Formats: sequence, C-alpha cells, structure tokens
Amino acid sequence: MATSASWPARLAAPLRRAGHWAAGLLLPLALFALWQYAVDRQWLAEQILPPPSLVWQSLGELWHSGELRDHLAISLTRVGWSVLLGGGAGLALGAALGLSRSARAYLLPSFELVAQFPVVGWVPLLIVFLGIDEALKVAAISLAVLVPVTVNTHRGIAGIPRPLLDVGRVYRFTVPQTLWRVVLPAAAPSLFNGLRQGVMQAWLTLVFVELLASSEGIGYLMVWGRQLLQLDLVVVAMLAIGAVGLALDLALRWAESRLASWRRGAF
Repeated sequence: MATSASWPARLAAPLRRAGHWAAGLLLPLALFALWQYAVDRQWLAEQILPPPSLVWQSLGELWHSGELRDHLAISLTRVGWSVLLGGGAGLALGAALGLSRSARAYLLPSFELVAQFPVVGWVPLLIVFLGIDEALKVAAISLAVLVPVTVNTHRGIAGIPRPLLDVGRVYRFTVPQTLWRVVLPAAAPSLFNGLRQGVMQAWLTLVFVELLASSEGIGYLMVWGRQLLQLDLVVVAMLAIGAVGLALDLALRWAESRLASWRRGAF
C-alpha cells in the first residue's frame, strides 16, 4: 500500500514541471499561429514578413553550410573571454570591497558612480581609444559583466553573519581555509546570482556591439540580412540569439543547483 500510494507523489513533481513548460509554450505558439495567419492573408509583403517556411529553410541552409555555426562560435568566444576578464575583475573587486574597510572607503564611491553609466555610454569613448576591432567588443562586454559580478560579490561577502566568521576563528582556520570553508559557501548564492546576471548582460551587450561594429558574429548576421533585405536571415539570427540565451540560462541554473549541494557539504 505504501508503494502504491507513493506513485502519485512521485508523478506530481514531473507533471507540474510539464504543466509549467506547456503553459510557457502557449504564447510562442500563439505568436507563431498569428505569424502564419498574417502570411496567409498577405497582410505584408514577403520581403517584410517572411513566411515561417522560408525562415526554416534559411535556418537549415545556414546550419548545414556551417555559416551559422561559425558566427555563433565567434560570438560565444567573445562572450567567454569577456566573462573571464570581467567576471574575474568583478570577483576580485567585489571581494576587496566586502573584506576590506579601506577598499570600501577608497573604491566604493568611485565604483558606484561608474556603475551608473550604461555600457552604451562607454562605447564612443572606447572607440576613441580602442578603435572598432576585437578589443572594443571584449572591453565593452567585459564592462557589462564587471558591474553585476562586483555588486553581488560585495553584497554576498558583506552579508556573511559575524558569528559564522567567528566559527572559523574558533577552529583556527588559516586565511585560505576561511575563504574556502566559510566565505565562499556563505556568499555562494549571491556570487552565482552575479555570475548569471553577468553572463546574460554579456550576451545582450554582445549583440549590441556586433550590430554596431562587426564583420562577423551573430549580430553581424542580422545587419547583413537587413542590408540585403533578406529578413528571413534577420529572423534566423533572432531565433539563434534567443535559443543560445535560453541555453546559457538553463546551464547556469543547473550549475547553481549543483553548487547548492556543494554548499551544504561545505558547511
């Protein structure tokens, strides 16, 4: 009886997840149906509103030719380097602000001022110093990553309860042991939240920078399609941007769940 009674409980969670996924698909399916209906009714010319069949065909051609994969690889490489540089700098700066009163006194006011400027506002100045080559793209995206990672790292470390730090002193932890056994596990949720925000900001900023000044990448594919008046290419690029952004977020959520189990083990 206990085994049979447990089956509904085991099925409840997967069914709820499936229901959430199904509910989330309602709006995209409705938009797709409206898109197809508008094409069938010829509300707009095909050059302005390409039919779904043409978009699907272009997607297949770009994928099989390797062109779409090449553009995505270039864009993801830029994001990877920028997350590494901006995230590393953000972790270091946020840790300094969270652990050192002197750092907060000297650096925090200036950082809070600089953080108010959007990345778009930095681009003209970056162009003057770096030109429009690869350095511009990596620098702009790194700035987009730096701010959320720094803010969340600072808040996570500054918010660690004092009694928790006292435990490390009681056990006579060294500085590396305190960082690994106390600071990192306690601040991990905030650190990972900053990383997720940084990666998402990096992906959005990448598209903007590639739209502005690039000869390769997924943003450039959109510009190229617009210049050729082939809006099916623009839609393909938009779909690719959305799919990759969703995949990155899902991967980070999975990593966050794995981090939660490590955090429990650390404590």
